[in-house]
Amino acid sequence: MRYYGTVVRPPSEADSYILQITYGCSHNECAFCGTYLDKPFQVRPAEAVLEDIELTREIIPDTMRVFLADGNALVLSTRRLVPILDALSAAFPNLRRVGAYANARDLLDKSHDELTLLREKRLQIVYLGLESGSDEVLRRVNKGATSSEMIEAVHHAKAAGIRISVIGILGMGGAELSAEHAEATGRVVSDMDPPYLSLLTLMLVPGTPLHQQWQEGKFELPGPEDMLAELRQIILHTNGLTRCLFRTNHASNYVPLAGTLSRDKESLLETLDAALARGKSALRPEAWRGL
Repeated sequence: MRYYGTVVRPPSEADSYILQITYGCSHNECAFCGTYLDKPFQVRPAEAVLEDIELTREIIPDTMRVFLADGNALVLSTRRLVPILDALSAAFPNLRRVGAYANARDLLDKSHDELTLLREKRLQIVYLGLESGSDEVLRRVNKGATSSEMIEAVHHAKAAGIRISVIGILGMGGAELSAEHAEATGRVVSDMDPPYLSLLTLMLVPGTPLHQQWQEGKFELPGPEDMLAELRQIILHTNGLTRCLFRTNHASNYVPLAGTLSRDKESLLETLDAALARGKSALRPEAWRGL
């Protein structure tokens, strides 16, 4: 198990073996993201990836979950991904699922048959950063995709049997576009109808364009209670979801929530209303928050 630079994974992959198959992010131009500022995007040599799988087989042979890093490992072609997935299945008899980050283009560039093949080879879940449902917010943060492209990508993956976990970020529109960001995100999530939705809270990272905009007074970060108000509006504007497991369990969030949106929407709103009524005493202290 050899790693290069910063390596991150979703909270739900805490028990997974993390296997780097790429370094960095192929886009790496999002104004808010400082995760991969320490390394340019590279495809990791196939022989090094296969060596790591063999090393890990000797150390933790009962591995059941694997997460493919880095930022959008699914940028690799199906031709490159299949031997890696085959090697994982051969090395770990108890392997249940493989997960990875992806952006909209990674998914849309693959055919239905390709995604189906990857799913059959245990690529069971993909994490997609929606960030915001507002196209103006997405443009300002240089996301590199529109909301309609991300909706299409989610449906494309779902049609192949791949579960999608969608990630949004509270505060992404700043104070100026807070209402638009929240309402549009709720609507877009409804159009996606993903099996999983998680929300993080924006934390400005030194060295990123958004942090510089904040320093120059061009971006106003919403306050903690404004972030909760956004969270409430996002939940309020979700409708028609089949079954969406919802979490705000990331360390960046002020209030942890959990539920199924199709069933627990009203109780989640009540919990938020109670937190807003209590004010700062209901919030996770700043010192306890993290990326």
